[in-house]
Amino acid sequence: MITKSFIKDGIPTVTAKDVERMKEVTLVDVRTPDEYVGELGHVKGSRLVTLGPELDSFLATANKQLPMIFICHSGGRSGKATTQAIGFGFENIYNMEGGMLAWNSLALPISK
Repeated sequence: MITKSFIKDGIPTVTAKDVERMKEVTLVDVRTPDEYVGELGHVKGSRLVTLGPELDSFLATANKQLPMIFICHSGGRSGKATTQAIGFGFENIYNMEGGMLAWNSLALPISK
């Protein structure tokens, strides 16, 4: 459940620290497969859905009622994904500010 968020550049946003404490939320990493398993790793339990046609297909079939957070390297691509999801009619949708750079800067656990 998402309890704390804010708007940044018109995009609903949460911090990495807040994401680490959240339960019952879908985490979607929109980076490339190489980035997902690369040096920065990924948030455990996140699902890799690369930005572009793959994300389009995912959004067309995903449950619009479930809260979802998009993650990328630094927050740019996940911000685009958040905006795209809003266009698909999602309401409980958020961008993780700073992406995996922010996650790693807080020394939060990663998977590779």
